Amino acid sequence: QVQLVESGGGLVQAGGSLRLSCAASGSIFSINAMGWYRQAPGKQRELVAAITSGSETNYADSVKGRFTISRDNAKNTVNLQMNSLKPEDTAVYYCNANLRERLWSGLGSYWGKGTLVTVSS
Repeated sequence: QVQLVESGGGLVQAGGSLRLSCAASGSIFSINAMGWYRQAPGKQRELVAAITSGSETNYADSVKGRFTISRDNAKNTVNLQMNSLKPEDTAVYYCNANLRERLWSGLGSYWGKGTLVTVSS
């Protein structure tokens, strides 16, 4: 069984910073892309940032220049440093990983349970 566990959410004032972390554990042969998604109340889940195993990154336009994604391939972790937070960043943030459980397995998409980020104005 593969588990993704997020940490680091919380309440912060506008302009502040938070760092989210996600650790993948269990039966893992290899991890391709990892990423962070978010879902605000009444809205669809959206991509925030993603990073490949080769450290290529992709960001939503709304977070470019404010958020930074990074990963540690040896530890199967991915982090999201969020600076200059805005009230519109308020959402549940989910960790995602595309990985193979075994050499012969196909790629599967796995999700964490989410961590709440609340930015007050």
